[in-house]
Amino acid sequence: MEIRNKDLLMKYIAAVWVVVLAVVMAGCAGMPGSDVAESAAARPLPYRQFVVGAERPGPFALVLFLHGAGERGDDNAAQLKHGSAELIGYCRKNGIKAVLLFPQCPRDRWWAGKEPPEGGSMLTALEALLDAKTEEFKPDRVYAVGLSMGGFAVWELALRNPERFAAVMPVCGGGDPARAAKLTGLPVLAVHGSADTVVPVRLSREMVRAIWNAGGENVVYQELPLCGHDAWTPAFRCADNWKWLFAQQNQQNQ
Repeated sequence: MEIRNKDLLMKYIAAVWVVVLAVVMAGCAGMPGSDVAESAAARPLPYRQFVVGAERPGPFALVLFLHGAGERGDDNAAQLKHGSAELIGYCRKNGIKAVLLFPQCPRDRWWAGKEPPEGGSMLTALEALLDAKTEEFKPDRVYAVGLSMGGFAVWELALRNPERFAAVMPVCGGGDPARAAKLTGLPVLAVHGSADTVVPVRLSREMVRAIWNAGGENVVYQELPLCGHDAWTPAFRCADNWKWLFAQQNQQNQ
């Protein structure tokens, strides 16, 4: 997938916030789940939960979606700004039975890195949330998707526990290439804009190259020409990316 008209995308982004909130919040009505989880950092971790296709037979898929730095806060809404409508819409349209989790990072914290030592780790809080929802819904596969700050967290969650996930999709993020050999068995779809001036594209390149060099074969890398930091709009609007994600299975289920 290539982005040939960056200006058109940026005009779209200017209006997407209002549209997404209307669509997503309407879809939230009547769905089971909680809005706040107790985190290991001794403070609440707000999240939105959407259950799609509960009436369908078979096990759930579980998706953890991590927002970027600009959506931090405590309103339990801003984290839905990017990607939620596309993910929910894809699941509904394609009959996917899924639990979709959208936690919100506090304004003074980061999903990964830059943690005050006395405050605990947001990554630990996310892992606790995944543990609780895995126990509740018994999914047969778990995915992690994230953009920018969330993309960094997706890489780190995968490095900490690659066996937890069936696949991950980090968008305009970065990780630790020195540990990339841990991901040789994990399907990864990494997306980055070639003209990103916020998170250098080399960070995704280095992670992907390190996995390939370690023998990993199920890594897909999309570098979007003419695209700056906002690689998430084209990435999440591309139905083939969601199709790829949900096609991946945990190794023990294959």
